[in-house]
Amino acid sequence: MAGHSKWANIKHRKGRVDASRAKLFTKLARELIVASKEGGGDPSQNPRLRIAIQKAKDSNMPNERINTNIEKATGKGKDGEQIFESQYEGYGPDGTGFIVHTLTENKNRTISALRSTFAKSGGNLAESGAVSWQFEEKGLILLDTNETDEENLALDAIDLGAEDVNISESILEVVSDISELEGLKSNLEKKGYILNSYEIALIPKSSILLDHQKSLKILKLLDILNDLDDVQKVFTNADFEESALNEYANSLS
Repeated sequence: MAGHSKWANIKHRKGRVDASRAKLFTKLARELIVASKEGGGDPSQNPRLRIAIQKAKDSNMPNERINTNIEKATGKGKDGEQIFESQYEGYGPDGTGFIVHTLTENKNRTISALRSTFAKSGGNLAESGAVSWQFEEKGLILLDTNETDEENLALDAIDLGAEDVNISESILEVVSDISELEGLKSNLEKKGYILNSYEIALIPKSSILLDHQKSLKILKLLDILNDLDDVQKVFTNADFEESALNEYANSLS
């Protein structure tokens, strides 16, 4: 779990988001559209859409814009668009594995950007299945533990159905079976805990621990991948040295 969650912690703690609100809203809109097409426009019957709507609201997307994107996908809007959902696998430096989720209207553009990014880092795109076997799909919740008894919070999460918990720099990472994600989220909120985020994530079964310089290199690659217009999520099995995490986090301040 460390590779993905520590990166998530950096982005949350430093408020690191896409370079512009316009880019962020474009990514959120694509997820709303694809989620609606996949499971319908009723969030009460579509878990993926519920998560997408919550993320959009957390990023201050206006409700009118959220509804417009859902309507595009369900045939009620005027400007429907075709968006392709794809998963790509690749290797970074030192054999680190990456899985990249994309939403795009132009697959050729997406593949070209990913291939170039990996190549510049000393890595490469891989065939389907080359990396994904090293990961498993889980629910992931992040909670801020500031001014909270970390031990009690962790025990509450386990009691409520979490499979695993990990505390890293004032962030509690809660891993669950996908089927338990929304119920666990709701029960934690009922107990008064404030969630930073929740999502379906790919968690590495084992991690590759990197030294300081290699950690910085992979952290930079993660940042570049996340900033690509068509990229929605990036997962890696890299695990980072704490000194490198702190240095990189400070550079984002």
